[in-house]
Amino acid sequence: MRRALLVVLGAVVPLAFTGVAHAAPECPDPAWVETPTGTDVQLRGLSAVDSRTAWVSGSRGTILRTTDRGRTWKASAPAGTEALDFRDIEAFDAEHAVALSIGPGDASRIYRTDDGGASWRLSFQNTDPAAFYDCLAFFDHRRGLAMSDPVDGKFRLQSTSDGGRTWKPVPAEGMVPALDGEFGFAASGQCLTTSGPRDAWIATGGGARARVLHSGDGGKTWEAADTPLPSGASAGVFSVTFRDPRHGVAIGGDYAAPNAPGPAVALSADKGRTWRTPPEAPVGYRSGLAWLGNTVLAVGPGGSDVSPDGGRHWKSFDTGSLDSVDCARGACWASGAKGRAARLGTA
Repeated sequence: MRRALLVVLGAVVPLAFTGVAHAAPECPDPAWVETPTGTDVQLRGLSAVDSRTAWVSGSRGTILRTTDRGRTWKASAPAGTEALDFRDIEAFDAEHAVALSIGPGDASRIYRTDDGGASWRLSFQNTDPAAFYDCLAFFDHRRGLAMSDPVDGKFRLQSTSDGGRTWKPVPAEGMVPALDGEFGFAASGQCLTTSGPRDAWIATGGGARARVLHSGDGGKTWEAADTPLPSGASAGVFSVTFRDPRHGVAIGGDYAAPNAPGPAVALSADKGRTWRTPPEAPVGYRSGLAWLGNTVLAVGPGGSDVSPDGGRHWKSFDTGSLDSVDCARGACWASGAKGRAARLGTA
């Protein structure tokens, strides 16, 4: 079963949240600045470029781009894709982006644009009815990975070395075995992430334990680590993000019981080999994460939270429903249900 999540889009005041924990009271409170998109579809895919430019994607074949801080959004989707659900998008700048649609069999596809969405080229279409692609992520403008739920007992990967123009399968020998029922959540485009030139992580749920898988060689070989987050048919790690190759945050919970008590956040300081519960955590299920310096932003159907000290302590700042958040070049954006998109400012 795949999970549908809400997403909001926002740009950040560059220096607003770069303080450490003891300086947090002196910082302005963050706030989402709404940027109407003109659509009512669910926007789960999100990629921030800078304070002016961001891309969002979602159901009914929707891809939108803004280049004016969200004042206007332009439809930029591939022709004939109205039946697809674009759950992930990775943009390199205002002109170049790669979008992933999810689903069983040939519904899982990857497209690339080099002209701001005016035209797209199909670069990958899944042919295995057992595969279901959830997320993609890039190490740089050329090298990237796309991840499918397990096939024959292992998560399946495709790799690119030309910016998503072509893809090839990664040999399964280096992937750790999946747990019974384990999968990735195609909820916010954040079940696969990278940091630096070689490190990548996969967030999982569905099995007996919620895990994070790590590769230190660009996706060739992987190891698995358990997290303290709950796991089950609707529970696990929904998003994982790393500030650098050592320091990461994993977040999730149970989307079917969004207010259930229990740990929904875990921190790692050793590349994801071990995970611990912080002293404080957002209340309830969350689906998206982003770093801004040492500050972490989290979003989900129950609201938005900010941690000024790398995930150890949290403060709620918005009660609206969101699914994904992304920061780049000092700017943060978020996106979600009913076409919601916003940039981050201060209250």
